[in-house]
Amino acid sequence: MSWLPDIVETRARHPEAIAAAAARRVPADLADDHLLIVAADHPARAALGSGELAMAMADRVDLIDRLRLALANPRVHGVLAGPDVLEDLLLLGALDRKLVLGSMNRAGIAGAAFEIDDRFTGCAPETLRQMGFDGGKMLLRIDPSDPATPRALESCAGAVSALADRRLMAMVEPFWCYREGGCTRNDLSPKAMIKAISVASALGTTSAYTWLKVPVVEEMERVMAASTLPALVLGGETGSDRERLLSGWKRALALPTVRGLILGRNLLYPPDGDTAGAVDTAVELVAP
Repeated sequence: MSWLPDIVETRARHPEAIAAAAARRVPADLADDHLLIVAADHPARAALGSGELAMAMADRVDLIDRLRLALANPRVHGVLAGPDVLEDLLLLGALDRKLVLGSMNRAGIAGAAFEIDDRFTGCAPETLRQMGFDGGKMLLRIDPSDPATPRALESCAGAVSALADRRLMAMVEPFWCYREGGCTRNDLSPKAMIKAISVASALGTTSAYTWLKVPVVEEMERVMAASTLPALVLGGETGSDRERLLSGWKRALALPTVRGLILGRNLLYPPDGDTAGAVDTAVELVAP
């Protein structure tokens, strides 16, 4: 926790230091065919749990330390997070030569009645450009029975276009959804994922800078054939069968449109508690 007093002092007295740190950051120079990105934008929509730990991500110092540990591995290519987390990492000098993606729409609070109405409350395209970051990520949940869905589609389309205007990556994470027991559920059937990917691929005035963030599901070859856009595969639920997860990631990485992994709680909070070991395992999958 030795870094915490300095971060708090800087935030309280010298907030301009964040922009200065961004200006000094050495940008990523990526040559690898496959990427490994660590995701940590969950707290911004109150999704704090990991496996059996309901508040795993509630300790910000612990989260930042786990992120720094992962990013210290030179074969971890970058990070996805909300502005607060990215700024802590900036001030700690952890983002040099890393791909930096800012999470954009976080209003879909986990478990809320309005979860589908996922408005843009985080990083904005122009701020991402000013900070020298590499792109923005948006969650797109499509529920045909929810009248908030058209607004979500329109907002994501606008963000894709605005990012493309600035030549920044637009990372879209699409799901076909439904309500059950008062909660939003993702339909992970191949048919549903094909529909979600098809809609996400056509968002905005151009798809030139659009990437997809997708789960491993059944019939992955058929699912990924729904688009020619590059995609990163997400981690899945922490605590799931580890061997099955690893096997699914490995099969997905062999597909032509899959360009790497974007792993969050499975990487940061593995069941055995060994974050460094989880990172090493993921690295070997991406760059054996």
